[in-house]
Amino acid sequence: MFARTRAFLSSIILFLLGLILIFALVYWIRIFLNQQNSDIPIYKVDTNKNEIALTFDISYNERNIDEILEVLDKYDVKATFFVVGNWIDENKDVVKKIYDRGHEIGNHSCTHPYFNEISEEDMKKELESTSKKIKDITGEDTKIFRPPYGEINEDGVKVCESLGYKVVNWDVDSMDWKNIKDIYIIDRVSQNATPGSIILFQGEGKNVENYLDSIISHFSKSGYKMLKISELLYDDNYYVDSSGVQRKKE
Repeated sequence: MFARTRAFLSSIILFLLGLILIFALVYWIRIFLNQQNSDIPIYKVDTNKNEIALTFDISYNERNIDEILEVLDKYDVKATFFVVGNWIDENKDVVKKIYDRGHEIGNHSCTHPYFNEISEEDMKKELESTSKKIKDITGEDTKIFRPPYGEINEDGVKVCESLGYKVVNWDVDSMDWKNIKDIYIIDRVSQNATPGSIILFQGEGKNVENYLDSIISHFSKSGYKMLKISELLYDDNYYVDSSGVQRKKE
């Protein structure tokens, strides 16, 4: 009787040890796979610092840019403006003004196409032509790219990375392009942004100077530092996990 009970308990212990080993193996496999770089855009940065990035997509017009720059100057905040090449052609002086105020100019394609619907050759043309236009004005190369509409597949990301670009989307959308009240924009951004967040503005909303001022004021009082994208991102020794978070390799 005693021997039978002992054998039963031993089998239970061996079974539990086997389960523990299986769970441990699965855990470490998941950790390993998660640290393999995913061919998706960067949506956020993993950091324990109170740092975020404000970004503006400029595609079709220059409306509100002066108001945006005034608010940024007021708080001495530097941001990143992703601009479209065709827009640059008609607004070189505006691009120069943005750059001269200390802000960063990023690539947002030349004609604002859906990158999932164009060829690899056309992707390269979109990137290279716009980067050239930016360099002609600023004298600097840009290696950050935001795909139009935020849409790009793995093959597209690989093309961009092969040319040396980091593909950057966002994890917080202000939705300021919608006809919504300022308070909704302010609450949406202030309640959803966390350390490492990349915030998207279109800069075409009404009263942009009001909601942008309130948002920057909120983060300043909360101890956040607002950086340019190139300052927030890791330059090397990083990976992008399956959820689009850029993480430093251990």
